Amino acid sequence: MLAARIELMQQMPIFGAIAAEAIEFLLEPAPVVRVAGGDFFCREGDMADGMYVLESGRVTISKSWRGRQLLLRRLGQGDCFGEMALLDLFPRSASVRADEDCSAIRITPDNLLRLFEHDAEQFALIQMNIGREISRRLRATDEILFRARMGEPLDAPEHLHTLPGPLR
Repeated sequence: MLAARIELMQQMPIFGAIAAEAIEFLLEPAPVVRVAGGDFFCREGDMADGMYVLESGRVTISKSWRGRQLLLRRLGQGDCFGEMALLDLFPRSASVRADEDCSAIRITPDNLLRLFEHDAEQFALIQMNIGREISRRLRATDEILFRARMGEPLDAPEHLHTLPGPLR
């Protein structure tokens, strides 16, 4: 099981080029979180406590706007979410709901601090990889914003049908 987790993580941009030994060290204290379909990993506005590496299942990431929940993206096995929690101290910027039963590895800033104390070089590579991933996402967002400002019609985000009240 550990070898499969290490391989899964090494295929992700955030953990690309990270040694198996460093990932194993990072995983030692990292719990596997199981979330039933329809339940939430986190909600927009919650205090951010770590990132998640999705081992199985699918999730929907949504954002609240004018009393509605709008789809940002859907993720599946091998994807990660919540990585901003490893860099900043701000609340969650979106909600993440399990579309089906999910399991995910939870990595916290404390896990990264522990790795820093053990192997600063591998820690630095992970930090650089997180920066690169966030930069890629920012470039895509900048492009969308630019096109919108230039008057190009953009696809409206999918409205998630929910029961009255918060996203369920």
